Amino acid sequence: MRVGPRISYSGSRFPGARYRAKGGRKTPAGLSDGVVSLREWTQADAPAVAAACAEDEIAWWMHLIPQPYTENDAREYIAAVEAAWRDGTGGTFAVVDERGEVVGSIGMRVIDALNDVVEVGYWAAAPARGRGLTTRALRLICGWLFDAVGARRIQLRADVLNIASQRVAQKAGFVREGTLRSSAYNERQARRIDYAVYSLLPGELD
Repeated sequence: MRVGPRISYSGSRFPGARYRAKGGRKTPAGLSDGVVSLREWTQADAPAVAAACAEDEIAWWMHLIPQPYTENDAREYIAAVEAAWRDGTGGTFAVVDERGEVVGSIGMRVIDALNDVVEVGYWAAAPARGRGLTTRALRLICGWLFDAVGARRIQLRADVLNIASQRVAQKAGFVREGTLRSSAYNERQARRIDYAVYSLLPGELD
């Protein structure tokens, strides 16, 4: 299923995922399933990002983000997202519902340009949880990555204790491959993290 415009590349087939949408846009248009849409972040979204990331549940699992989380932190996050699009090292979208309200974030980063491998990650604002919106967003970004960007493998990591995040991956068709044991430290929880590793290949998107 085509979910976005074909991306034009310079150089080799997948040159560090230096994707450039035709017409000079930073991000592709048309990533929507009628319920959720993916669009580029703007600085006007800073209050919504700050409100979401200040919530206890997000802070519990996303241990590297500052707490308390302020609008200035959100503006820095959005600026970093914009820089990644310009550099071709990654791409992060705002997830919005049918009313146009921000309900989360989903993005990708290139982890192996030579072999067309990317990694995706996401978070959902509290009002969006339990509605299937993040799974919809994951399907959209994966369809775009396979069809337009040229990815041949999409990876995803989730804390083994974060059951909700793993369910999102499973519902989209991701296959669990194993566990990265003791691969990071969560200072807020005072424990080392085991990550469940998932992957998705072309033709497996559910």
